[in-house]
Amino acid sequence: MRTSREDNDRARARLVDDLSRSIGAALADRHLEISRTGSLGTSVASEHGVAMLAAKSELDKFRLNGSSIEGVLLTHHEDKLVSEAVSLVLGLGRLDPLLENDDISDIHVRGANPVWLKYRDGHREQVAPIVDSDAELIDLIRRAATRLTRTERRFDTGHPELNLQLPDGSRMFATMDVSTHPSMVIRRHKFDQSNLSDLMRSGMFTEQLSSFLAAAVRARRNIVIAGGTGSGKTTLLRALMNEVPPFERIVTIEDAYELGIDKFAHLHPDHDALQSREANIEGSGEIDLAALTRMALRMDPDRVIVGEVRGAEAFPMILAMSQGNNGSMCTMHADSTRSVFPKLAAYVSMASSGLPTETVNLLLASALHFVVHIEVMDGKRRISSIREVVDADGNSIISNELFSHTTPVQPFAAMRGATSELLADHGFDSRRWFS
Repeated sequence: MRTSREDNDRARARLVDDLSRSIGAALADRHLEISRTGSLGTSVASEHGVAMLAAKSELDKFRLNGSSIEGVLLTHHEDKLVSEAVSLVLGLGRLDPLLENDDISDIHVRGANPVWLKYRDGHREQVAPIVDSDAELIDLIRRAATRLTRTERRFDTGHPELNLQLPDGSRMFATMDVSTHPSMVIRRHKFDQSNLSDLMRSGMFTEQLSSFLAAAVRARRNIVIAGGTGSGKTTLLRALMNEVPPFERIVTIEDAYELGIDKFAHLHPDHDALQSREANIEGSGEIDLAALTRMALRMDPDRVIVGEVRGAEAFPMILAMSQGNNGSMCTMHADSTRSVFPKLAAYVSMASSGLPTETVNLLLASALHFVVHIEVMDGKRRISSIREVVDADGNSIISNELFSHTTPVQPFAAMRGATSELLADHGFDSRRWFS
């Protein structure tokens, strides 16, 4: 019985390969015709139509020629076989159905091993492999780099990592050679949770915190959102960004376009989105986040939003915050609101500024207003701490913790009077919430 099933699977794989070759030939002929006639080219939709017709035509030829494909068609639906063949040529093969499932938040692939999925409700599941060998996974990753990016991207022993964005906004990170198997991790963003009301309903914070955060954005406070991997930093930053008044100009800076500001163009009609760029195959042309931050400051922004700070870009960003670009925001990895300050100081030192620690702390204290920490608690993303930056004292940053999930009694009671008055002018009266 097992042999019969294995034989059928091999026959299915051969059939899909044959269909894929036919699709490739049809598309090549199509491109040659376009080149010969000098027409404007082909769209993704028209390429998909050509591929579907070619695959179905090839199946008809197999039947007419008496090919033994009926056994395969008995156990694998014809439309599914055609779709799989089209995905191999135009898409990402057996990965495509996973990308079409909106309930999946993360996809972990390690060679030809079973794939681990993380769902938005927090549970995990192991499913069948999407490739049959390590070499096939490397080919799939290279195909993604070729078809889904605007610039040439390497993925080989000389450049064993790849970071790119898929058309649906998902972020793909892949490695080879530095691990026992080639590996691919895809993080999928849910852009429909785009405002504070959505996140409040999901349980990330209370109505009180929602009111505070909205007022802080309207009052043009500089905010750092900290937390661990997958804690919801980008989701919260996106919601805060969408609280910015539509007449203000926003410039975003990211490694990959995860904030999705273009998806909310009606909220931010005057915006620019900048993305870092790796070096080309000759080793030139790299543009890092620090360079983008300097570019952003020349683009007349009202606010600069940095998707994630993790290096020398912290220095120009902090300078921007302290020189008039109030209302700027960023995310970073940190395990508490308090640990944000030494990490930012370390990042500033990576810029070779030569500033002593005391000066860096004075700069941080003058630039930052609030630090928000978010973490996963009991399987749900929640704000765990909010801290107000007050001043600097030598090697220390002076701050007040305004809110903590461990001691939520009378939150915001420690807020400075000037801050309380400013936020009250923008819709948050802390006295309303005192017990």
